[in-house]
Amino acid sequence: MNHWRRSVGELQARRRQVTECEQALAALSKVTACFQQMASSLGSNTDGSGLREELAEIRAMAHRIYTGLHRRLIALLTETEQAQEDREQVERLWVLFLSGLETFQKDLRKTSSLQELFPLTQRRDRSALVKTGYSGESEVAARAATVQTPWVCVEDEPCPDLQTQISRMDSLLQEMLQRVNVPVWTVEATQKAWVEVEKEEQDEDETLEDLMQVEVVSQDSVTGCCHHLNCRLSCLLCLLS
Repeated sequence: MNHWRRSVGELQARRRQVTECEQALAALSKVTACFQQMASSLGSNTDGSGLREELAEIRAMAHRIYTGLHRRLIALLTETEQAQEDREQVERLWVLFLSGLETFQKDLRKTSSLQELFPLTQRRDRSALVKTGYSGESEVAARAATVQTPWVCVEDEPCPDLQTQISRMDSLLQEMLQRVNVPVWTVEATQKAWVEVEKEEQDEDETLEDLMQVEVVSQDSVTGCCHHLNCRLSCLLCLLS
């Protein structure tokens, strides 16, 4: 009885961890998307110390999320008693996390290059900024600040500087590929590809059908009026006379 209760408790704890990893992956996607959007303003006339401080804060937030997510997914994938359906779900999260981490690393490298081109260490450096006429969106940083990690215990590891973070992410990605054997081509998607595009095409087809129905109705109305063509001609002659 005690063994059964312990097994049920372990199963519930595992499901809770998988759910937390799903929430963390969604949070990481939001944070990295905000970082990418704000990093596009580097070197423009909206660049400045405020933008770079916000980028550093978002970068630190992403570091806390993907560090905790990496540890939890490693623990879930190395468990040998995990059910097959849970294993497939965690492997999908693993592949999505790996892809998102590689994309975020590319954004960090672009950010590092742009910050080197536009150092902004002195006031006169602002004259080198590109006058794009673009006005930055402050709500992007506010939206990133509202993202919270699903786990209560926040990772205590401080975020390193930009160059160190990029190099550590190389080691992290290598560890992910070597420590866990999850071939990317063996992971199957849970939904059909291009679902949104097909939905838009269906909406367009329905719109065309609606237009055709309107056109048919209008033609029928014109045809019905043609039965009274002689009466209309008589009225027209009366008016002209």
